[in-house]
Amino acid sequence: MRIPLLHLFMTSPFDGLLEHAEKVKECAWVFQQAIECHIAEQCTRFEDFKNEVDRLEHEADSVKRRIRGHIPKGTLMPVDKFQLFRYLGEQDSVLDAAQDALDWISFRFEAGVPKTVQKDLLLLVDSVIDPIEELIHMVSEARTYFKLFSDKQRVVVKDIIRNLRKLEHESDQLEDVFKQKVFHLETDPITVFHMVRLAEIIGSIADHAENAGDMMRAMVAR
Repeated sequence: MRIPLLHLFMTSPFDGLLEHAEKVKECAWVFQQAIECHIAEQCTRFEDFKNEVDRLEHEADSVKRRIRGHIPKGTLMPVDKFQLFRYLGEQDSVLDAAQDALDWISFRFEAGVPKTVQKDLLLLVDSVIDPIEELIHMVSEARTYFKLFSDKQRVVVKDIIRNLRKLEHESDQLEDVFKQKVFHLETDPITVFHMVRLAEIIGSIADHAENAGDMMRAMVAR
């Protein structure tokens, strides 16, 4: 039987992971608004949303550094320290990908998004927000699991991870649909490249969320 060890911490490392996940979720909401603003012809707040994502990314980095810097060498932990850091890296990459997508848009902002694929882009964005919502749920339930080491709680965490994989697969399918439509647009090659690359960056948000789930699966494995 595994022995709960989190009581040896003044603060559980999963408290920090949850705080970081909440920053990622907050960023996701702003990211979604930024994309909607970019598509809407009358919206002039794209740069404000982009700056807000940059601010949240900076705050999340501070949380990440605090987590990494407050686990003294030799400290007993319920999970391997390097697994914890790998998980944190994937969760942080979710936010980085959202930031990268907005940066990519800003390189060719005035070109906008072709009207025939605007709805498809919004569907793709919606599909990568859902996995981010699940990250909060997963970290919260994992924190409970590592306090109790309950088999029932372990099943709860694994169910969330399975759902993350399902959501990522759905996002992949929407990304493929978007790219196929872009390749059939009657437009210039630069627009095609810009839109395809944008879809890949946005799709990577869900990829990193799934990867975070895989890291969590390794941590809860017996």
